[in-house]
Amino acid sequence: MNTEMKILSAVVAGGAAAAAVGLVRSGYERRHFVVEETTIYSEKIRNPRTLVFLTDLHDKEFGEANSQLLGSIRTIRPDLILIGGDVMVAKPGKASLEVTRRFLDGLCQLQAQTTGENTGKPFRIYYGNGNHEQRLGREYKTYGEMYREFRRILKDRNISYLSDRSVNLSEQIRISGLNLDPACYRDFIPARMTTEYLERHLGPADDSRFQILLAHSPLYFEQYADWGADLTLSGHFHGGTIRLPFVGGVMTPQYQFFHPYCAGEFEKDGKHMIVGRGLGTHSINIRFCNRPQLMVVRLLPKPDEPED
Repeated sequence: MNTEMKILSAVVAGGAAAAAVGLVRSGYERRHFVVEETTIYSEKIRNPRTLVFLTDLHDKEFGEANSQLLGSIRTIRPDLILIGGDVMVAKPGKASLEVTRRFLDGLCQLQAQTTGENTGKPFRIYYGNGNHEQRLGREYKTYGEMYREFRRILKDRNISYLSDRSVNLSEQIRISGLNLDPACYRDFIPARMTTEYLERHLGPADDSRFQILLAHSPLYFEQYADWGADLTLSGHFHGGTIRLPFVGGVMTPQYQFFHPYCAGEFEKDGKHMIVGRGLGTHSINIRFCNRPQLMVVRLLPKPDEPED
């Protein structure tokens, strides 16, 4: 074998070994989520609140009936749980609500057993739509009665469904769930958005309260902030599938590459957005340097400015 062939064989063997290691690592990551925490300060918050944000479960179960995930939530003792959508997978031939049902049943059982660390009361559960929930409702011929059954699951468990809807948690906090048009999820070139879009779907933001917005896609952070969202909670991008040091996420589900909003916390003029990496996968079942994530957000009063 000549030198060139030896070099080529070594490169091929090395590439195959690296791919095998990557697949093993990806499998490990997909089975092991992490709990990560951040703090948001606001003058609109007078009483601390701890919220758990989860998104993009996509029928994934960590332990039987998601016992590991529920165990972590029990330890956190949240005051409220916000679900950012895509708990299920709505794809022809793969759509099912069984994991969704088991997970929400587990949450409700936990709700009856756990009190929030700040309120001393059972946590409340709020559910916003992702593109998969909206697909169930829109494509009746494909998914039949599944959307109606999904609605029944939420109603029977007293889970607040925020489908283009807002609720006041207290005098301090308002929570809104935004539905995004299918064009917003279009591959490669999604639709543009204006602030008026949010006004049509949700009405004006509540400036007197800390305004939380559940908006599944993070693409439109500037519009969410201009509308008046003090905190936007998004997902959808699965952390960018593969994350590279100093670069971030590589590819979104809409085939945008190296998008800055793949995951993390962002700020614009005092408005915040948290983009969760999600918990599951579906079409592209890969995670690398991108562990599934359960997000804890602590809302705290803004500290007084020190006097000169």
